[in-house]
Amino acid sequence: MTDITIDKRLARRSFARVAARYDEAAVLQREVGARLLERLEYIRCQPGKILEVGSGTGYCTQLLHKKFPAAQLYSLDIAEPMLSCARSKQGLWSRLRSRIHYMAADAEALPLQDASVDMIFSNLTLQWVNSLEQTLGEFARVLRPGGMLLFSTFGPDTLHELYSAWHEVDKYSHVNRFIDLHDIGDTMLKARLAEPVMDAEHFTLTYPDVHGLMRDLKAIGAHNVTSARARGLMGKGKLCRFMQAYEQFRRDGVLPATYEVVYGHAWGAPSKPQQPGVSEIPLSSIGREPKT
Repeated sequence: MTDITIDKRLARRSFARVAARYDEAAVLQREVGARLLERLEYIRCQPGKILEVGSGTGYCTQLLHKKFPAAQLYSLDIAEPMLSCARSKQGLWSRLRSRIHYMAADAEALPLQDASVDMIFSNLTLQWVNSLEQTLGEFARVLRPGGMLLFSTFGPDTLHELYSAWHEVDKYSHVNRFIDLHDIGDTMLKARLAEPVMDAEHFTLTYPDVHGLMRDLKAIGAHNVTSARARGLMGKGKLCRFMQAYEQFRRDGVLPATYEVVYGHAWGAPSKPQQPGVSEIPLSSIGREPKT
């Protein structure tokens, strides 16, 4: 099985490089974020503390604050330059400044206390983690009992044209790993997240040529940062073969790029009920003399 572990150092550097111009190309990211936020219209909640995981340049941050103006928002991203771009937008809504806290951190190791937030919101970020189990376990850990998790990510149909075209050229990894929604749902249950609900929809972006697609992917920092990527410069011959292979998908004069967007939400598990006749004591107190 091909090792497609994501090199977090390269991913961080890739997003840092494109932060200043990210918004120009992140059309799909904004659309999915807006649709994810629309789902809150049907859920009654008034969170006091919100954790946004993978906040990027702050598009959803602004919308979350507009919807929940009294909430404290913890905006987390792996790339500090992304957070800097988000901070720069605060001049447009400075009255909310004191309620936003920025954190450069990894979703797989959240720098927050247990049961400390009422809502976790994450738009198109989970595809960049190496261990979904670890990440959702972290979400469950910091989410208060009854708190809400709402997220989107990409499913396995994403960029299948790109994957197929490269597969005809070589066997290296050229496309990120995307997890099936059923597997995500199972992992949510293992993480003790309650009542998970999953669904998906497909988007198709079209381009006159492959160069347009590659430019868009580069502009949003979606470089190939997997451990099984090819090393060194790519020859013109290999690139030409890839472009020819992609042409098989051309329809009505344009080339498609498919994205399968997976949506999910769940709730923080309720506190474990105390069993009658059972007392719990910390391990650190075992063997100590009782205080008098």
